[in-house]
Amino acid sequence: MKAVVMAGGEGTRLRPMTANQPKPLLPVINRPIMEHVLRLLKRHGFTETVVTVQFLASLIRNYFGDGEELGMSLQYATEEVPLGTAGSVKNAEDALRDDRFLVISGDALTDLDLTDMVRFHKENGALVTIGLKRVPNPLEFGIIIVDEQGRIQRFLEKPTWGQVFSDTVNTGIYVMEPEVLERVAPGESVDWSSDVFPALLAEGAPLYGYVADCYWEDVGTHESYLKAQADMLSGKVDLEIDGFELSPGVWVAEGAEVDSSAVLKGPLYVGDYAKVEAGAELREYTVLGSNVVVKEGAFLHRAVVHDNVYVGPSTNLRGCVVGKNTDLMAGARIEENGIVGDECVIEAEAYVSNGVKVYPFKTIEAGAVVNASVIWESRGQRNLFGPRGVSGLINVEITPELVVRLTSAYATTLKKGATVVTARDASRAARTLKRAAIAALTASAINVEDLEACALPLARFETAREDCAGGIVIRTTPGDPQGVDILFLDDTGADLSQAAQRKLERVFGRQEYRRAFPGEIAELSYPQRTVESYSRDLLARMDMSGIREAELKIVADCAGGVTSNVLPWLLGRVGVEVLTRNNRLDEANPTETPAERSRDLALLGELVSSSRAAFGVRFDPVGERISLVDENGVRISDDRALLVLLDLVAAELRGGRVALPVTTTRVAEEVCGRHGVRVEWTSTSQDVLTRAAADPEVVFAGDGRGGFVFPEFSHTVDGIAAFVRLIGLVARTRMTLSQIDERIPQAHLLKRSVPTPWAAKGSVMRHVVEAAADRTVDTTDGVRVVEKDGRWALVLPDPAEAVTHLWAEGPDHDGATALLEEWAAVVEAAGS
Repeated sequence: MKAVVMAGGEGTRLRPMTANQPKPLLPVINRPIMEHVLRLLKRHGFTETVVTVQFLASLIRNYFGDGEELGMSLQYATEEVPLGTAGSVKNAEDALRDDRFLVISGDALTDLDLTDMVRFHKENGALVTIGLKRVPNPLEFGIIIVDEQGRIQRFLEKPTWGQVFSDTVNTGIYVMEPEVLERVAPGESVDWSSDVFPALLAEGAPLYGYVADCYWEDVGTHESYLKAQADMLSGKVDLEIDGFELSPGVWVAEGAEVDSSAVLKGPLYVGDYAKVEAGAELREYTVLGSNVVVKEGAFLHRAVVHDNVYVGPSTNLRGCVVGKNTDLMAGARIEENGIVGDECVIEAEAYVSNGVKVYPFKTIEAGAVVNASVIWESRGQRNLFGPRGVSGLINVEITPELVVRLTSAYATTLKKGATVVTARDASRAARTLKRAAIAALTASAINVEDLEACALPLARFETAREDCAGGIVIRTTPGDPQGVDILFLDDTGADLSQAAQRKLERVFGRQEYRRAFPGEIAELSYPQRTVESYSRDLLARMDMSGIREAELKIVADCAGGVTSNVLPWLLGRVGVEVLTRNNRLDEANPTETPAERSRDLALLGELVSSSRAAFGVRFDPVGERISLVDENGVRISDDRALLVLLDLVAAELRGGRVALPVTTTRVAEEVCGRHGVRVEWTSTSQDVLTRAAADPEVVFAGDGRGGFVFPEFSHTVDGIAAFVRLIGLVARTRMTLSQIDERIPQAHLLKRSVPTPWAAKGSVMRHVVEAAADRTVDTTDGVRVVEKDGRWALVLPDPAEAVTHLWAEGPDHDGATALLEEWAAVVEAAGS
């Protein structure tokens, strides 16, 4: 005896969960509803089954195949147009072979005793036996009355309360004799309950109802979908749950990792290879799909989370459904009956209100409060490029698949046969992602010179020195060991300009990637002696006079990063005594958290003071930026370090221009003015600062974040070059860093960030200009408003996040604070 599983419905009431997948594939306890149905059929001996499909039919066929994995034989009957419940079975008539058959829905969860129902059908000599179930609310179903023998007397499809005459409803499970199909016209839309059964009943045909004492839930709404999950976890359904019952009601599937300090209050389910970190809390009726990651501090209660979802730190999910491949960033919150579709991004601190539906492939911006469903367009305007290139969480936002697509887009903007330099930091993640980038480049007819683990300044130098069209450097995000940055370089070794970034984004968005023909696949090579070339060129271009005579002692901390590949060769030729720390590649700790950085700078200070060194320097893990400690072991903040180097350079050169971002304290003008040097103010964009440094009159540039540019060697930020230049400056000036710092006036520059929805950013800037009235306004970057007494405030919208940054400077702390509060109030009012 065969079975027919009807799996052609669209499940429109379940959207957005069914917006891009058929209803029978929706998971219930990490297994598609239809798989539960097929396993029930097999348990009762129905191994030969015909599946009727229509909506997204290929997805069902691809998932279940021929049924071999389930120990069954599956055939498919495809409807070109919807044919109704009876028409779809008629469409499968050729596979049913003139024998009794069973019809069951592929999207209802049940444990009905199919063997007993067939027995009942045979004993009564029925033409059709309908599976019946008593339910509290029969309005959404066909209701039926049967006599004492089970023969059907009356039925009505989806009645109103005034028409209700029974609580016994049609489950859509039928046992049928083959002659029933003669009553169904081929190729037409025909329904069992409204067309065929009433006609048979009027003719007096033997229609029987089998009233089952079983579990049955028609998963047709979001509420019933969540209820089905809870009922299975509560043991109300006699169906198998994959996994091990760790404690009563707490099910954990194969390969799942649950930290011992995570709070689990069952019943709940943790899917295959899911990971629940320390401090996370999973409450009753929570279901995690395969490969879900739940970070520390997350709280989930009655939440159903599909496969491959990232649940960030301190997120809060209650009574909601989250579709597969979705990322929920730190602090995101989804309230009861909220539904988030597949492949969405809910950014940090976003709030999805009760009952809101977010359709697939949407982005909800950071801090957004979403009170209406998001169907047609995203509520986020996140750019691909941020201040650190393309950034995101490793294997969450930045995956090998994304790297291949992104690199393919970059390669498409270059000429075939061009050469690109690739490099990485010490981390394994960067190594893995770089390999994906190399594959995409060579497949796009771009030759690759791979520098492997390499300092970022060296990669920039090699890109500019060789006949290269650009470069790609992959590194761990500074301060975030779970993040990664992809830096795309132009032919000068600088970050891509805004125009080049937009060009790459357009190609990426259209997915119009160029591929090489078989004979055009490009080559991969590994350049030799790059460290020596970089070091020789650096020493040749820098002023090294007076260094050996000064007999300086210096302490250098490589932070376990790639600078340790360069310093040994370089320092041996500089002529100073250097004590090095963390002079190795540390794959396990490829970046430094703020706490680790503070700790190591304190240790560096102790070494400097105890060894009576001239100063100490700590490189970031890629050698791009440096932090300074003076001869007393006291750390010099990044903004003060900029002023110290500015004073040293200006005092030595006594002319030229320096390029500084508009966020720098105006004390810099006072420092430069003493030595006859002029300041050129630039935007905060790294590529703009780089372009400014390329001007022949510019002698120095700095970004105020430990990044320095010395144009005599390079036009890009280079921590190693800054270190070598600083050695020469200190050696020749015969002053200590603390003495130089003391002669520079104190700055009173404050900063604050105000959350601002993307849609309000333009309005905020307009209100700022209007509020400036007759005060002087500078629009070099953002809007800088200068007061008549010299105080100034800068309002600058963030290019990558839903925030607006504010700076305010005054002659004292109180004056700067008052100004910052004034403009923060303007921004908050305009953004609300």
